[in-house]
Amino acid sequence: MKTKVKKLSDSRVEITVTLDAKDLKPAQEKALEKLAKEVKVEGFRKGKAPAKMVAKFIPENDLNAEAIDLAVRTTVMEAFKQASQSPLAVPNVNVTKYVPGELAEYTATADIIPEIKLADYKKLGVKKPEAKVTAKDIDGVLDNLASSFAEKKVVRRAAKLGDEVVIDFVGKKDGKAFQGGSAKDYKLVLGSKTFIPGFEDGIVGHEVGDKFDLNLTFPKDYGVKDLAGARVVFETLIKQVNEVTKAEINDEMAQKCGPFKTLKELKDDIKKNLEAQNSHRLNEKFKDDLVQALVKKSTVPAPEILIDDQMRLIKDDITRNAAAQGMEFEDFLKANGETMESWEKEARKVAEIRVKGSLALQTLAVENKITVSDDEVAAKIAELKDVYKKTPEALKSLKDPNVKMNIRNRLIIEKTLDFLVKANS
Repeated sequence: MKTKVKKLSDSRVEITVTLDAKDLKPAQEKALEKLAKEVKVEGFRKGKAPAKMVAKFIPENDLNAEAIDLAVRTTVMEAFKQASQSPLAVPNVNVTKYVPGELAEYTATADIIPEIKLADYKKLGVKKPEAKVTAKDIDGVLDNLASSFAEKKVVRRAAKLGDEVVIDFVGKKDGKAFQGGSAKDYKLVLGSKTFIPGFEDGIVGHEVGDKFDLNLTFPKDYGVKDLAGARVVFETLIKQVNEVTKAEINDEMAQKCGPFKTLKELKDDIKKNLEAQNSHRLNEKFKDDLVQALVKKSTVPAPEILIDDQMRLIKDDITRNAAAQGMEFEDFLKANGETMESWEKEARKVAEIRVKGSLALQTLAVENKITVSDDEVAAKIAELKDVYKKTPEALKSLKDPNVKMNIRNRLIIEKTLDFLVKANS
């Protein structure tokens, strides 16, 4: 067998494979043996006559077609191996020449794991931010706690800022109710800035039983594209007004929050928790920034097949989340003012970033011999079994060899990220 490699791109090759009589002989014999099983020869039970005896009963075209098919299937992966190429999917084959028993030639095209050239991973120039906690951050948590211990009293007067109102509302754009713009018996604290600008202020001054329209405009940078900058009307009904008296922030409130005797103890605990949360969040951001810097400074081609796979995963994720809200994928697109074309354009960018990051980390792991032991995989599976103990299907999936391989790969990526962080800290 002879092979000739043609590079179509950084991540795609075409291999021309030439097979001689010696290469074709095993495929011809197997083809004859296979087809002979379907031939009835007088004096023998069906499929029991010697292959050579039944050869004359098999149409030549059928035998040749079977032989070349077997020849290709049994040599194509060996051809890629011989050419030192690793296909990411089953190659696309095209037979260009075939002389039965003498010569065959075909081309095999496939996306391959590209050659990746990593930059110096120790000099990425990314600084890790400090997990600072300010007095304002602590006061914000205390204010929320005070609100949670607040006393509420139903009042018969016009609503004012700081009150909690119970309302029904229907949001309409161009006369039609829009997704997520309606609710009944909704509890809203006026001044909390939960709704778009103008909504809460528009309720101030109204009493129980008042029905009124709030003519508002969504912010231009609103997350749902179909509503960004849109003029809408909220048909609103006030059903109840509650006067809210927040708990006083003192030692007594601190004692209600947990095993604290003083407000200072509560503040110290809040600071400790905020520092831990900020540290985790900033560590994750630091990892993301390091990976993106590594990709940017390195040569990391992204095979189309991997980008397409990643886009499918992104779409599956969105579809599941949409289904949980009673929507189809198309409803999600409409709610966000997207078309399939515009979504695919943006999703492709995200998918490409993910693929390049994954390939860069895999290469870094290989170059630095970062591995995961069987004991580490077993420990992770045991941890997941505890998490999924009430989900039989998930528990069953943990026995799947492919799932175990995915767990191993994820653990390697996690180790590699830690390695990258340590090298840049």
